[in-house]
Amino acid sequence: MKKYEGLFILNMAGREESVKEAIDKVVAEITAAGGKVETIQKMDKRNFARVRNRKVTAGFYVNIIFEAPEATIAALRSRFALNEDVFRVMFTVAPKVAAPAAPVTA
Repeated sequence: MKKYEGLFILNMAGREESVKEAIDKVVAEITAAGGKVETIQKMDKRNFARVRNRKVTAGFYVNIIFEAPEATIAALRSRFALNEDVFRVMFTVAPKVAAPAAPVTA
């Protein structure tokens, strides 16, 4: 299993109080696909620099780091494309965290 980083933009226009529920649905989709969520970073609401759809001018950004088999990423993309709470999603392979270097002794 690889470690992935998913950036989700949630469309909560008029429903700002239900952001936690939308995040829980996203996490449930990832775990249902066989993934294991490690961290969730909620980055609050931000206005879009370029508005493509006048109905959606801002979104709640959420960064989720999770482990999943490679084959499930395509399935997750198609599932989130059908989810009306998710405005955009982008998956990348999470960078590997370097192990701390051993102290140098003279």
